[in-house]
Amino acid sequence: MNKLIIGILIIAGSSFFLISCTKKSSNKADYPIQPVPFTSVKLTDNFWAPRIKRNAAVTIPIAFGYCESTGRVKNFEIAAGTDTGKFQTIYPFDDSDVYKIIEGASYSLQTFPDPKLESYLDSLIHKIALAQEPDGYLYTNRTIAEKHGGAGLHEWAGKNRWEMDSVLSHELYNLGHLYEAAVAHYQATGKRTLLDIALKSAALVNKDFGYDRIKVYPGHQVIEMGLVKLYRVTGEKKYLDLARFFLDIRGPRGEQYNQANLKPVDQTEAVGHSVRATYMYSGMADIAAIENDAAYLNAITKIWVDLVYSKMYLTGGIGASGGNEGFAGPFVLPNMSAYCETCASIGDIFFNHRLFLLHGQAKYIDVLEKTLYNSMLSGVSLSADRFFYPNPLESEGKNKRQAWFGCACCPSNVARFVPAIPGYIYAVTDRELYVNLFISNDASISVGKRKINISQKANFPWDGKVEITVNPEKTDKFILKIRIPGWAQNEALPGGLYKFADKDSESVKLMVNGKDLEINIVDGYALLSRKWEKGDKVEINFPMPVRKVVADEKVLEDKDKIAFQRGPVIFCAEWPDNAGSVLDLSIKKNASVTTEFDPSLLEGTQVIKTTGIYIKKTRDGKSETGLRPVSTPVSTSVGEPVNLIPYALWNNRGPGQMKVWFSAIIP
Repeated sequence: MNKLIIGILIIAGSSFFLISCTKKSSNKADYPIQPVPFTSVKLTDNFWAPRIKRNAAVTIPIAFGYCESTGRVKNFEIAAGTDTGKFQTIYPFDDSDVYKIIEGASYSLQTFPDPKLESYLDSLIHKIALAQEPDGYLYTNRTIAEKHGGAGLHEWAGKNRWEMDSVLSHELYNLGHLYEAAVAHYQATGKRTLLDIALKSAALVNKDFGYDRIKVYPGHQVIEMGLVKLYRVTGEKKYLDLARFFLDIRGPRGEQYNQANLKPVDQTEAVGHSVRATYMYSGMADIAAIENDAAYLNAITKIWVDLVYSKMYLTGGIGASGGNEGFAGPFVLPNMSAYCETCASIGDIFFNHRLFLLHGQAKYIDVLEKTLYNSMLSGVSLSADRFFYPNPLESEGKNKRQAWFGCACCPSNVARFVPAIPGYIYAVTDRELYVNLFISNDASISVGKRKINISQKANFPWDGKVEITVNPEKTDKFILKIRIPGWAQNEALPGGLYKFADKDSESVKLMVNGKDLEINIVDGYALLSRKWEKGDKVEINFPMPVRKVVADEKVLEDKDKIAFQRGPVIFCAEWPDNAGSVLDLSIKKNASVTTEFDPSLLEGTQVIKTTGIYIKKTRDGKSETGLRPVSTPVSTSVGEPVNLIPYALWNNRGPGQMKVWFSAIIP
C-alpha cells in the first residue's frame, strides 16, 4: 500500500519537532495548540544562547565522560559480551543516564553540527544494540547477572523480568528514556540505528504486557511519554494503547509514593515523588490530547491547581521533602530543607507546557517561566559542569554543586533539556501565533498555510522592553497572541500562594508600528488581530520594578517574611555580597530598593540593593569559616547595605550562607 509522506510531530523533552515520516493519515486528534519546534527557532540573545552553547561544549562531553569513567558505558559492553566483569555501577537505572545524554546530544547536533560527536553516538549506539537480547530485552544489570549465573543481580531487579517494576526495578523507566532518545536521534540524524533498538524493545513490551498478560505498572513513570513519541514517529497505535495501558492499570491500592494510591483519573492532588508525578501527569496530558479524554484532562487540571495553589515554592521548585523526594502536605514548604529536585523542575516544565497546549491559558506559561528562570536554572552552574540535585531556598553553607552524582539523573536531565529551550517560545493554531517567552531570536513559522518569519529583540530577563518584527510571506490576516505575564499584572503566582506586598500602578504598554494600542487581554494574552504585512513591528514594555513578595499565611515557614522578585526572577542574599553572613538578616517592610545591572558580577547580572538589620543569634556558640561571627547572643545593626542576586546564580562562588525569605521588620 502506498503511504503519503507527511509531517508529524515528535515530542522531545516537552518540545515537539517536525520531521518527515511515512504515515497513512494526519487526521487525528492532538493538542489543539502546537508548539513551534526548536529547530525553527535560532536564538540570538545573551542569556540562553550562551548557555545552550556551553551545554554543547561542556555539559554533554563531561556527562559522557562520567558515563565512561563510572562504568555506565562498560555495562553495555559487558552485557554485549565485548568486555568481561560484573555490573559496574550502583543502580539498575544507570542505563537511563546514557540514554538521556544521547537525547541531549541529538538535540545539540541540530544547533551545533559535530561530526566527532555524531561518530561517538554511532559507536555508543552500536554497543547498545549488541547489549540488547535477541527478543528485544534491554536491561544491562539482568543480562550481566545471567552471564554469572545470577550473581550480581541487583536486589531491586527481581528474579524474573518485569515482576518488580512496580517497586524499584526501573526496567520500564530505562526503556522510556531509551524511546525518547531514539526519537530524538532519528529526528536529528535521520539514522534508524537507535530507533530500531527502541522498536524492537517496544515490540517485546507490547507482547509481554496487556490486560490478559502481565499487569504491572511502572514504579517510576516515563515510559508513557516515550511510547507516545514512538506512536508519533511510526503512526502505530499499539504504542499509544500501551502508554494508556500503563496508566489505566495504575492504582487504586498502591503506594502514594509513586502515585498508585488511586487510579490516575481519580487523582486530584499532587502527592509522592515529584519527578515520578510530573512525568505521569505529562503522560496523562498526552492521552488527554490525543484521545480527547475528558477524565484525564479533568484529573490533571485539578492536580495542577493543588500543586500551584498550595505546594509550589516561590522559585517554581516542587518537592518539599527529601524523605520521599517529593511533596509534603498543603502549605508545608520549609526553606532550608526544601528538596526542589532539578529533575522535578524539568518535569514540571513538561507538565505546564502540555497544559498550555491543551487550554491555551497564559497561567501555565507563567509557572513554566518562573520555574525556568529560577529552580531549574539553579540546577546547573555558570560553568555548566557542576550541578545541584536539591535546590533549597536557604543554606547554612553546607550546599555545594557537584560534578556528578551516584544517582546522576539531574546532570543528564539538564543535558537533554537545555538545548530544547527554544521550542518553548512560540506555539500555533491554524490562525493564531502565540508568543510565550521573550528571548531574542529569529524564527520561521507556519500558521496554518501561512509562512511567517518572526524575530524578537529583547534583553530578557533584565529588561522588559521587547520588539517583535513580523514578516509574513504575503499580507495575510491572523491573530498574534502575546503573553502578558502575571508578574506584569500584579500577580506573583497564579492562585495566590504568593502575592506582591503592594500594587504596581505602572501598566504594560503596547505599540504596533509606533502607534499605542489598548491591550485586549484574553486568557492572559494580548490579542492582535490584523492583516499583517512585511516589516510590521510590535513593541511591548513590561514594567520591571522590584517587587516585595509575601506568602499565604498558611505557609508557616514564611510567616512575617518577605522575598524579592523582578520580572520572573527571584532574588536571594548570598554570603560574598553581604559580609559573609545572611541568615541573621532582616529587612524592613518599607526598606527602599534600587536595582542595576552589574556586567562584572557572575558573567553579568541584575543586582538589587537595599538595607537590612542583622539580628545575630548564637548557634552552638561557634563561628563558622567564612561566615559572620555569631558569638553575641542578640544584637542589632541598623541600616547595613544588602545586595541581592538572582537565586539561580547562587553557589557559583563557593559554598556559604544564602536565603530567599527575610524576616520583615515593621518600621
